[in-house]
Amino acid sequence: MKRVKIVLPEQFSFSCIIPVRITDINYGGHAGNDTILSIAHEARMQYLKKIGYSEMEFAGVGMIMSDAAIEFKNELFYGDEIITWVKPSNITKIGFDLIYKLETETNKHTKLIAIIKTGMICYDYKKKKIVTLPEEAGRKLLM
Repeated sequence: MKRVKIVLPEQFSFSCIIPVRITDINYGGHAGNDTILSIAHEARMQYLKKIGYSEMEFAGVGMIMSDAAIEFKNELFYGDEIITWVKPSNITKIGFDLIYKLETETNKHTKLIAIIKTGMICYDYKKKKIVTLPEEAGRKLLM
């Protein structure tokens, strides 16, 4: 079976710290796979806020996730703090990808936890249809 392979950018434009909560831990004693996607969602919201937007107000349009891919690398445990890096890529006339790199630091050693890609499409929720990426938002994604 072919495995997902996400290409990391050389540099990231945003980072934030997200703690692992007790509710993120599954019966295996580590963060569940659903938690990893939730961490990407939180990082996306923080990134969008930093550039002046939200998923529902993106320069006059909304956004909807069209796809997601995750490469799991290591486990996360309760109390870990995740350094979450975000970078937009593959900007098109209707959307873009966000690439995330999740890391944690233990004993001054950085450990890669996961690499994630989410495809984001501009969307009009009232009309229930895909719309064009606003120029203003496209410019901010390139910053």
